Amino acid sequence: MLASTWLVAAIGGVLGLLLGSFLNVVIYRLPKMLEAQWAAECAQMSGEPAQAADTTEAAPTFNLMVPRSRCSHCGHQIRWYENIPVLSYLALRGKCSSCGAAIGLRYPLVELATGALFFWCFHRWGATPSALAWCGFSGAIVALGLIDWDTTLLPDDITLPLLWAGLLAAALGWTGVAPASALWGAAAGYVSLWLIYWAFKLATGKEGMGYGDFKLFAALGAWFGWQALVPIILAASVVGAVVGIALKFSNGLRAGGYVPFGPFLAGAGLIAMVFEPQAILRIVGL
Repeated sequence: MLASTWLVAAIGGVLGLLLGSFLNVVIYRLPKMLEAQWAAECAQMSGEPAQAADTTEAAPTFNLMVPRSRCSHCGHQIRWYENIPVLSYLALRGKCSSCGAAIGLRYPLVELATGALFFWCFHRWGATPSALAWCGFSGAIVALGLIDWDTTLLPDDITLPLLWAGLLAAALGWTGVAPASALWGAAAGYVSLWLIYWAFKLATGKEGMGYGDFKLFAALGAWFGWQALVPIILAASVVGAVVGIALKFSNGLRAGGYVPFGPFLAGAGLIAMVFEPQAILRIVGL
């Protein structure tokens, strides 16, 4: 029994490595696809031709599947054996096989993180719909956190399916959250940050967060129930404040001196999944 549990978890981990490779594509391409879509819509409304910084990436064939992955420095198309999660990075010593340019360390780290999360989900829930549901949650959260960190965008293409998936998974009994708790969690998650947004804007005249944060918090409420909202927002705020202060003293803040909140909501969601939401309160002594 123990051996089969570890085997299932190992298979899940391999699936996570493979999905992590695809998530790297999503994290890079989805924002560019959205920018091209917005440019086209603006051009259509204004009656002017769309202007894109990169005509290749704005082309109709640019999506999550086409064109094939390539080196951003020399355009070398990545061969299948150069795209094996983690192993290819190690074999290539972190460099493009054509031009020798460095490959970002984040690529294998995303693959390893996704593999570890999938391994954990299958180890905890076994080969069940619950494991698959939480694996899907993990993948979406990883993608959202890194997209927001890079671009300050939390795409509806991911946040809204994540929200509805949480409600559906609760209704099917896959998350252990009562459907009513999931529904109220989604509503309270959205409304709470919406109220904070408008209170801050009325008081300062500035926007402290984006609407994507409301939707992500609503999704977390759907997956964990309304009771988990306070631990999750507490964890996100504490970690966000620590990271923000560290970046400020290291001069690592981007232009405007802000840090997106989405990555910390995403991180708090993963913490809640692994350690349970109430464990967050116990850690801070509440």
